[in-house]
Amino acid sequence: MVRSGQVTRFGFSNPDRGKLGVEVLDLAALRRRLTEETLSKVHRTDFHQLFLVTSGEADAMVDFVGHRCGPGTLLHVSPGRVLRLPAGGAEAFVVLFTPAFPDHPLSPFGPVRHTVPQAERAVFNRAVQDLRQEYRRNVLTNEPVDLLRQLLGALLLRVARLPGAASPGDDARFERFQQELERGFATTRNAAEYAARIGYSLRSLNRICIAATGQSAKALIDARVALEAKRLLVHTDLSSAAIGHRLGFSEATNFTKFFARETGTSPGAFRQ
Repeated sequence: MVRSGQVTRFGFSNPDRGKLGVEVLDLAALRRRLTEETLSKVHRTDFHQLFLVTSGEADAMVDFVGHRCGPGTLLHVSPGRVLRLPAGGAEAFVVLFTPAFPDHPLSPFGPVRHTVPQAERAVFNRAVQDLRQEYRRNVLTNEPVDLLRQLLGALLLRVARLPGAASPGDDARFERFQQELERGFATTRNAAEYAARIGYSLRSLNRICIAATGQSAKALIDARVALEAKRLLVHTDLSSAAIGHRLGFSEATNFTKFFARETGTSPGAFRQ
């Protein structure tokens, strides 16, 4: 765990078996091992987090969007996103895993919040319970992780076929744009440059983006830069000018104007 700015940053660390790339536990157990100060702040991880609420109600925040969570709510927080743990009286299963562990990883571009249909909740609960049972067996016996990996992969495949889980990234062309945007958002906000990198005209790229999300390529690029600015404002102690420079703005005033246009507030007000 490393603290930076107002966000606590966690690297994957399994207290039961250090080099095992997955951990399965209850939300209550996870909360008990964290300090009150950590629980009150947002955090950012380099691993995936799944929360499957089984009873009660809770409020969580992922990338500055609030999520009311009740029975059947499943949250997927991919690496790099910021999270405030679900707070309230909810009971939930928690699955933490590194990007390299499962055979069938979830897309990092997929939705955060899923709703498990009532008819499938018992199936999902059983899938997590089977995963937890095998996890505990593995911790005790130090056996090969083949079955554990396959059980996690099966759970993730169930998540991927939930209603609404098919993300825009299921279009291979749009996913190529998303991947290129992740690599380049801090160096260029030029939509035509992204189009050229993936071998499309700007007009074609815009058609792909609008079909997937209803937004133009430029709007998606600017939204991604604004999101990273938000993360840095709460995750680091960098000045607004330094954050703007890191995100490719040559002048601090240009970054301030951009941020205000995208978010409706100034960088300083957002940080507070």
